[in-house]
Amino acid sequence: MSGWPALQRELDAWREADQVATVWWRDDDAVDCSPALDRLLELAAQNQAPLTLAVIPARATDALAARLARAGARVTVLQHGFAHANHAPKGQKAMELGPHRPGVAICEELARGRAMLNEKFGRQAVPVLVPPWNRIAGEVVSALAALGFGGLSAHTARTAMRPAEGLVACNTHLDVMRWRPERGFLGEDEALDLLIGHLRARRRARAEALVAGTRTAEPDEPSGLLTHHLVMDEAAWAFVSRLLGVLADHPAARWSTVDEAFQLSTDARAAS
Repeated sequence: MSGWPALQRELDAWREADQVATVWWRDDDAVDCSPALDRLLELAAQNQAPLTLAVIPARATDALAARLARAGARVTVLQHGFAHANHAPKGQKAMELGPHRPGVAICEELARGRAMLNEKFGRQAVPVLVPPWNRIAGEVVSALAALGFGGLSAHTARTAMRPAEGLVACNTHLDVMRWRPERGFLGEDEALDLLIGHLRARRRARAEALVAGTRTAEPDEPSGLLTHHLVMDEAAWAFVSRLLGVLADHPAARWSTVDEAFQLSTDARAAS
């Protein structure tokens, strides 16, 4: 069985195990108001789904801040690097936060970006870093807590819940876009396979941990949906809309807030 029936069956398995399948939602590259942003916010509101927007500090507008303020507390802002600029040499994978520049310069940029987001977005700004292109050098990761970050979010299953002292990782696992050779929707079956695969792995790992009498971190990482509102085609929008509806209707599925996903306390949010 594949596709939507397979997702239904996986969620049913969570319910039969008396477990809750937590999911969280991140959308990348937000910078300004647009019809696509309005569409995204409307989808989130219709399905009562907490939405986190990875905002590029150097390009974020006051109009975006005003629009998100009207959207309310269910919409939060994460820091998407600083300018989303590639500093890797030609021929290497794109990175803004890689080993190609002095760590001090990168940290200064990140601190400046964090201050910019705090000023524009107030309490909607959350101290979580989303590296552009989901790539970041290890030395930068080690410095994030000292810069005031409490979370780090990239893509695919995390290798550790705490990649550095004072930092919690929570990644995305289903990117609805295919980027090469041509940009467009990933495809319904492939997208659902990614989500179902992560949910199934979490459920089985949780069961194994309970049998062994131990506790592992991975079952507690919410399954992450990743969207890119600025470049999504109609097929991607239709898929996301249907997925949100399925998750909203199933009793075993629950949205995680950004505070839950990154284990951020009220004090940590206030200090940001």
